[in-house]
Amino acid sequence: MSIASPKNEIAVIGAGACGLCAAKYLTEAGFDVTIFEIGTQIGGLWRFMNDNGRSSAYRTLHINTSRGVTRFHDLDFDAGVQAFPDHEDMHRYLTKYAYHFDLVDKIRFQSRVVDICPEFDPKKGGRPNWKVVLENGCQELFSSVVVASGHLTRPLHVPMLQNDFRGQYIHSHDYKAPEIFVGKRVCVVGVGNSACDMATDLCSTAEACILVARSGVLILPKLFCGIPFTDITRKIQRPWIPSWLRRKLTTWLTYIVHGSMTKLGFKPLGQRAHVTSNGTIVTDITYNRIKVKQGINHIDGQTIYFEDGTSGEFDVLLAATGYMIDLPFISREIVPLEDNRLELFKRMVPPNWPGLYLMGFFNTDTALNMVYEHQARWVRDIELGKAKLPTIADMEADIAAKRRWVEANYKASPRHTIEEEHVPYIRELKKSMRRMRRLSNPQEIN
Repeated sequence: MSIASPKNEIAVIGAGACGLCAAKYLTEAGFDVTIFEIGTQIGGLWRFMNDNGRSSAYRTLHINTSRGVTRFHDLDFDAGVQAFPDHEDMHRYLTKYAYHFDLVDKIRFQSRVVDICPEFDPKKGGRPNWKVVLENGCQELFSSVVVASGHLTRPLHVPMLQNDFRGQYIHSHDYKAPEIFVGKRVCVVGVGNSACDMATDLCSTAEACILVARSGVLILPKLFCGIPFTDITRKIQRPWIPSWLRRKLTTWLTYIVHGSMTKLGFKPLGQRAHVTSNGTIVTDITYNRIKVKQGINHIDGQTIYFEDGTSGEFDVLLAATGYMIDLPFISREIVPLEDNRLELFKRMVPPNWPGLYLMGFFNTDTALNMVYEHQARWVRDIELGKAKLPTIADMEADIAAKRRWVEANYKASPRHTIEEEHVPYIRELKKSMRRMRRLSNPQEIN
């Protein structure tokens, strides 16, 4: 099969929020963009029951940030959308975004990518060519590839939970609605957003509902004095306010609304952790609809023995234990992946491979769409030649420094290998772009 040579042609993998954002910025910059989407729908994660099989959305899912924080900067939600959009609102919004910026015709639906491989030797320099291979055998060359396939698809299973429990075991990825659990004894393991959402879904109609929080947590309220909490906290998300002070103020405001997390039964929060946001779980715990346990000692059949010495018989164990990054179409020689850790410069670039970018592979403390936009602008300027990547050695040193920062500030867990506080991260992107512009044009001052 003959393959045409690319001319500023860029492939984007995934038609979710991140992929659409990348395609929008690159298209506006004049690049010929093709978006490859496994299924038949726009929206990725936010398309409930997406036929691409990758969405972990459940029927009651709402975004954790307010609509004002969640929106892209250049397109608002429709006027009637609720303060915290649900998955249907998000899907409509992303579809609107795709049509508004003329992206729909660039999407190739039902196009599963099975391989992305270089058709060049990076050691010899020159223009990179990347071959994208589809499941149907089609192959095309692109000058660059943006991978925006997401990291919430491959469930992380805890062996003890999956193997030892003899009732119904289900990972949160496969949870869709609460009806089939009515009248059952349910143990939810995890204390992230999905775990808390699902526990509040189930607790009113379950015979018993236990929430196992193996680590400390800060559960942010949805509202503060009737105002979306994220609309308040974004006022303090400024580069000139130190991170420690932002965290302290957020913790203090949360305490005013929810009181002490430890009095609710949770462990004290030690190292930094990805915050949780939920509007009803504190009430459900207070009303004794949900009981908090701090860990599981062992499991025997359907009996779960908790660390506090108590035990109980359960029909269902719902494991909201997170996800592992899933990149089956990229060789580990190109993008090493060990212990859920991606060694990428500024969370996007594998140092040895020009023209390949991974966008959206992070967890952060704010709405993702805003951070996607900063990443997309960063990639765009490199592709336009306005900025030049540092040397491989400099990029590797930066990656090592980021790894040390994560290890020093967050507990060792798969989730936190890709954790970012968005204010310093965006500052990093801007600072690195100024430096890369000077590398591209030494005469440039700003």
